[in-house]
Amino acid sequence: MEATVARGEVLMSQAIQPAHADSRGELSAGQLLKWMDTTACLAAEKHAGISCVTASMDDILFEDTARIGQIITIRAKVTRAFSTSMEISIKVIVQDKFTGAEKLLCVAFSTFVAKPVGKEKVHLKPVPLQTEQEQVEYTLAAERRKVRLQHESTFNSIMKESGRLDDPVCNNEEGTATTMGTSVQSIELVLPPHANHHGNTFGGQIMAWMETVATISASRLCYGHPFLKSVDMFKFRGSSTVGDRLVFNAIVNNTFQNSVEVGVRVEAFDCQEWAEGRGRHINSAFLIYNAVDDQEEIITFPRIQPISKDDLRRYQGAIARRRIRLGRKYVISHKKEAPPSTQWDISKKESLSHANVEALKNLASRSGWEVTSTLEKIKIYTLEEQDAISVKVEKRVGSPAHTAYHLLSDFTNRPLWDPHYISCDVVDQVGEDDLIYHIICSVVNGDKPKDITVLVSRRKPLKDDNTYIVAVKSVSLPSIPASAQYIRSEVICAGFLIQAVDSSSCTVTYLNRISDSILPYFAGNIGGWSKSIEEAAAACIKFIESAAHDGLKSVL
Repeated sequence: MEATVARGEVLMSQAIQPAHADSRGELSAGQLLKWMDTTACLAAEKHAGISCVTASMDDILFEDTARIGQIITIRAKVTRAFSTSMEISIKVIVQDKFTGAEKLLCVAFSTFVAKPVGKEKVHLKPVPLQTEQEQVEYTLAAERRKVRLQHESTFNSIMKESGRLDDPVCNNEEGTATTMGTSVQSIELVLPPHANHHGNTFGGQIMAWMETVATISASRLCYGHPFLKSVDMFKFRGSSTVGDRLVFNAIVNNTFQNSVEVGVRVEAFDCQEWAEGRGRHINSAFLIYNAVDDQEEIITFPRIQPISKDDLRRYQGAIARRRIRLGRKYVISHKKEAPPSTQWDISKKESLSHANVEALKNLASRSGWEVTSTLEKIKIYTLEEQDAISVKVEKRVGSPAHTAYHLLSDFTNRPLWDPHYISCDVVDQVGEDDLIYHIICSVVNGDKPKDITVLVSRRKPLKDDNTYIVAVKSVSLPSIPASAQYIRSEVICAGFLIQAVDSSSCTVTYLNRISDSILPYFAGNIGGWSKSIEEAAAACIKFIESAAHDGLKSVL
């Protein structure tokens, strides 16, 4: 373990004791949240030089678990300071003390606000940037802040859209459940040990109490061992002090195959407010759980059937938050680009081409696709499996299927309609229906352009089928090494499926299993704050129909 503490960084190490663990011997998520909040607060105050309080904690994704006897190390550092608030990055590593092996437990970003002394105005000093990674986080911090600020308007926009989408559970299908039995209420009296060094209730303690009631709520639906997988932003709306009564209300909002969202609301009462039944809403959060049974097998949750209007509001709200959460993934933590895993080998071209086509067909046939946006000729779906996100875009095109196929299978046409593509050049035609292209993509978030080398495998319909296929997958070639001019990126599985509707129209389906390097181009659409995919799809439709109408033989 590298013990050096960088400038502006705060380091906390803890040995996990039985008192820190849950009934399964794993580190309690509530205890970890307390440690994370404390470390982040100390990092904020180290930069600001004055007292700071928690404003919010962004999405937290728990990559792994820790057990009794292991050691965790929490690193917290200010990534960017605004006028009165700061973003703090929090990274948690768990180490096995017997083997020394380390693994990432979670990454999170917290926002702290500096408390002015008297009437003095606060204006925080900027964060000194010394490394390339610090510059990257500094740039992304502004985007994360923008996402936080527009979260409410994005959520409201998606909720309005949800009324136009088909609701898959409102047909009384079998095997559904209601959330009536998942409601949990608990109360805590704030005592001096629960207060922070400012005299207010410690934010980490409130988060830990929220996690406790949320876990109980989730357990009432799964009848197993729920464990916290992620958090959809803790947001502090007000403070509380020693002597306050905190009332926690939790209920399951919705389920998504192997996960369940639990909403928690916290109200504070002083003595008079308690007698009058008049509380202050001080915190809300939405916690996402997985669960295992006694055999440690992942549990599939029953689908939720909304009964009342309030059930439906919470049900749709969970879908909207999940969509925003998927879109926020790439701005929560910045991962380095990974080189494509498939090496191009001309002697294996047939098997590589076949695997490329089969992967696209398999992606299209997956179950669980959910509609996220619908227009007159365009419908967009997303699919989340484990840590993978996929997008499907269906387009109705007024052009014969064979025309759309010829236009879309020639990737040199792609920059003519897709704003994400700057150039697309043929590197090698390795077969009649297989070509390798080098693609330069547009700049995202002020970073360098991305480049990708892909194998495009084309297939015309077989006798018993009417589907044209254009499958795309990254390959690496020694003749096109990574360049400092670009960020080398990867396409895991993507492409087009084109099916004839009649002699003059077709359906074009675009699919992409999104890699970390490609996610920035899709994140805004998935999250609901951008329409770039719809715009690209509309441009694609216009390109195909115009080419067919104008008879552009040179393009075909």
